[in-house]
Amino acid sequence: MAMRVRKAVFPAAGLGTRFLPATKAQPKEMLPIVDKPIIQYGVEEALAAGCDQIIIVTGRGKSAIEDHFDVSYELEKMLEERKKTDLLTIVRQISDMIHVAYVRQKEALGLGHAVLMARELVGDEPFAVLLADDVIDANPPCLRQMIDQFNQTQSSIIATQQVDGPAISSYGVIDATPVKGNDRLFEVRDMVEKPKLADAPSNLAIIGRYILTPAIFEVLDNTPLGAGGELQLTDALRLLLKQQKVFGYRYEGRRHDAGDKLGFLQATVEFALKRPELNPAFRDYLKSLEL
Repeated sequence: MAMRVRKAVFPAAGLGTRFLPATKAQPKEMLPIVDKPIIQYGVEEALAAGCDQIIIVTGRGKSAIEDHFDVSYELEKMLEERKKTDLLTIVRQISDMIHVAYVRQKEALGLGHAVLMARELVGDEPFAVLLADDVIDANPPCLRQMIDQFNQTQSSIIATQQVDGPAISSYGVIDATPVKGNDRLFEVRDMVEKPKLADAPSNLAIIGRYILTPAIFEVLDNTPLGAGGELQLTDALRLLLKQQKVFGYRYEGRRHDAGDKLGFLQATVEFALKRPELNPAFRDYLKSLEL
């Protein structure tokens, strides 16, 4: 029987140091792009892709994430009493949209370690991993595109995007061969973390979306600690290649690196312009700036 992706894991235990002091007392995943926290964009993407179980890997100081997706009885009661039905609908949609399970990553030991923390909740089935920092504007959603590919390959898939020039050195990069008949799918031979431009095996950078088979857990258990004394997911994927095929998928859509200040600002502007109630006045304001 073909495997089906139903669960989505969100590693959210990082400290968000690039956004200090804003993240001193609140999770970076809760920083809003317009009026919606970063992590909610990813959760909505997972739901739109057909995942019905969300697993969030949290750490100390991340209770605001749990509160956001929980029912807020006091707030709902107040909105109901004041007849603010439009806001009440928005608030209820958040708590009604999903079933969320949480697991604690007690130490920040890398992305691979965060994924390993979800092992018991995932079980013996394929699953998605979404890094909330990567907000991807795509139709159909990026993860939906990847699941469509998984349904054909039944193999682990890494999202990639084309990055040209020196910027490639900021990413993990795949060494891969194109799959015949699909100009967006590549069979991975190896992965290189942050290579120099001259050493990059391709211009296909690894982005924060993965579909992984359950075999990754056993591999992670046997992967030695890598850079920074952390358990690196890329190291585990290289070991997984010795057992199974892994594919890279060049998704259609626009990615915003919301974990970077400039990327966060760009995402805010572009998502605000997509909102019909904000676009006219905001567009006029942007045109009025003397740049």
